[in-house]
Amino acid sequence: MNSRAFIAILPLILSPVAAAFADKNVELFNGKDLSGWTKRGGGASYAIEDGVIVGRSAPDTENTFLTTNEDYADFVLELEFKIDPTNFNSGVQIRSHSRPENNHERVYGYQVEIDTDADRAWTGGIYFEGGSKDEKGNWIRKAGWLHDLSDNEAAQKARRPGEWNHFKIRAQGRRFQTWLNGVPAADFTDDEKAFTPSGFIALQVHSVGDSRDTKEVRWKNIKLTILE
Repeated sequence: MNSRAFIAILPLILSPVAAAFADKNVELFNGKDLSGWTKRGGGASYAIEDGVIVGRSAPDTENTFLTTNEDYADFVLELEFKIDPTNFNSGVQIRSHSRPENNHERVYGYQVEIDTDADRAWTGGIYFEGGSKDEKGNWIRKAGWLHDLSDNEAAQKARRPGEWNHFKIRAQGRRFQTWLNGVPAADFTDDEKAFTPSGFIALQVHSVGDSRDTKEVRWKNIKLTILE
């Protein structure tokens, strides 16, 4: 076989191998209903309005989460969100889980923060929600910040209060990276034994205490790419 003929058929030989390692797009949200999702935790509500997921707060209840029914490990997640800009909080859970606690399901795991604090502006930082316990109920990781944005002024300034914002979230192995409106936000590698290699994705409506003033957070254009 001459060299030209070999070069011509080489893509045909390699293409099945390349396809086997191609990244995979997954439809998390069909734009019509909440098929494939489950509400866990508190009593806040989720609805679909004009192709957008709308979360609304409720008084006297715990943090509430809309979680995927499937678990995911290595991926890139992109979405847009808009949140009430005053006295509210939200986040996007990744590689998360739930446990029974005080007659409800307590969601715990990595959270990419949606922060409305006027001074702090840590949207895109990584927080560990709910803490983590071993099978005997002993704490192995407390809730708290894993990577805040105190030293990232560019990401703090990238936040657009009261408007649509864009998240890109990459989880690969022990490394977690986030971008807010195209600006690099967090870059965190988890070296703890409590590291979680997979889990569900969730959208949070934070508790608001006894406030009857309904707060809203919205999500749209949710896109998930599985990294092979």
